[in-house]
Amino acid sequence: MGTDRENGSLYTKIDGKVATVEFGHPAGNSFTAELLNRLVKELDQLSNNDAITVIVLKSEGERAFCGGASFDELLAVSNLEEGKVFFSGFAHVINAMRTCKKVIIGRVQGKTVGGGLGLAAACDYVYANEAAAIRLSELSIGIAPLVIAPAVERKIGTAALSELSLAPTEWKSAYWAQEKGLFSKVFDSLKELDKELDFFTNKLAGYNPEALYEWKKMLWNHTDHWDNLLVDRAAITGKLVLSDFTKEALNKFKK
Repeated sequence: MGTDRENGSLYTKIDGKVATVEFGHPAGNSFTAELLNRLVKELDQLSNNDAITVIVLKSEGERAFCGGASFDELLAVSNLEEGKVFFSGFAHVINAMRTCKKVIIGRVQGKTVGGGLGLAAACDYVYANEAAAIRLSELSIGIAPLVIAPAVERKIGTAALSELSLAPTEWKSAYWAQEKGLFSKVFDSLKELDKELDFFTNKLAGYNPEALYEWKKMLWNHTDHWDNLLVDRAAITGKLVLSDFTKEALNKFKK
């Protein structure tokens, strides 16, 4: 059973050298601003925890991995500053994942939309279930996936990002995501996924943590400018969310 907390939940379990961070929200594991901030702080804390080597990022339940941004909070944005602050939450999470000293393994068990795709893309390796279809729905509600685009493009390339984003109502399968490089491995059952994930993370956790960190830095080379880039993108998205088009579209989704 998932959480019923209005602002969502975030729990961390440490087993040996592996920390599992689990987030949840009653609305399809979507993110409120508070939950985004809590995730950033947790990742920063784990990054500096010398007792762990690997982080697993997962969400509650067996259905949606992440529904992206909270529609209620999107509708509540009333000015440019509020919009920038809200979308900066996703920027800060992606940057926290990018600069984290630990390798982050994603467990994507179900459908993933919008900002959730950014989280998956910011993971260093992703295990997914075949039910983990993906969609970038932003254009259909009058905004654009500007904040998460660098992370997604880094994994799947410009052509695949274009195909995904310009068909905002079309789901792409988990196998499409694997073919394009977003998912590392796809399984036909959660039981098999979790078995292989446990084996992989424990094996990875046995490697030299210094070597893993140096290699992760190399894999994220040429992304130092993201600290400013993603926040600048958040400001543009915050402006778009104030448009009449977006307000009307969000209200339709709520009905």
